[in-house]
Amino acid sequence: MTPLRQRMIEDMCIRNFASTTQRSYIHYVAEFAKYYNRSPQELDLEAVRQYQLYLTQERKLSPESVNTFVSAIQFLYLITLEMPWDKHDFPRARLDQKLPVVLAPDEVQRFLEHVCGVKHRAVLLTCYGSGLRISEAVARKISDIDGKRKLIRVQHGKGGKDRYTMLSPCLLELLRAYYRILRPAGEWLFPSWRTHLHLSAGAVQSACREAWQHSGLTKRVTPHMLRHSFATHLLERGVDSRVIQALLGHNRIETTARYTTVSPATVSATASPLDQLLQPAKSKTAQTKRSKKG
Repeated sequence: MTPLRQRMIEDMCIRNFASTTQRSYIHYVAEFAKYYNRSPQELDLEAVRQYQLYLTQERKLSPESVNTFVSAIQFLYLITLEMPWDKHDFPRARLDQKLPVVLAPDEVQRFLEHVCGVKHRAVLLTCYGSGLRISEAVARKISDIDGKRKLIRVQHGKGGKDRYTMLSPCLLELLRAYYRILRPAGEWLFPSWRTHLHLSAGAVQSACREAWQHSGLTKRVTPHMLRHSFATHLLERGVDSRVIQALLGHNRIETTARYTTVSPATVSATASPLDQLLQPAKSKTAQTKRSKKG
């Protein structure tokens, strides 16, 4: 390991970056150095710019991936190498504002009917029943399940934040049934075959993909889609968006507010200005007809 890489890893550890973030940043910086066959210490902002063009035009990477590279290289130069540059020297790709795709309740049920394996089914039910990210669901400990208060504790969620989310009576019974069947050993609620580790997110994603293929649904189902569906279905039932924000662990209410544009119930329940315009005319016509009959 080079001294520069070691220094960058130490800088990320000091700031308590998630291990996944550390691996991602190191990967992108290593690919950057490999492209030029030189240490990043010997490269400048023009080299960064040209590499961004390479990632966008030749590699055809998504804007999200390009921006992850920008975050990694910005951290390297501004924090580890302490270059006298500014974050504005590292332009980011514009991201398209895409609406999350959600399932209708009957589609969720149809999908879950095709999930194979008690453990995989329990994890995906937890994603939908409590709005957890897949990484959060597989990493739950038995001690995180508070049956008395009907809560699930999420430790070290996205951004290193702890929070509580809902544990419905139905999900609690399903998890109890799962526990009676498999009797998981150790601390993890969903242990891997190596009991000192929890089930991997990749294993659940594979089971999810197989279930979707067998379900015949046209929408491509992912564990994260179940989280989107959880939020949308709560909104359709009239749950306050700030409550949903807390359940999902969103930093900003704007992130949660995008579900209002997804919910068909919200859209269909909104009065059109055309109705406001024509309603008086309709009322007057009906009133005239009643007067003639009288």
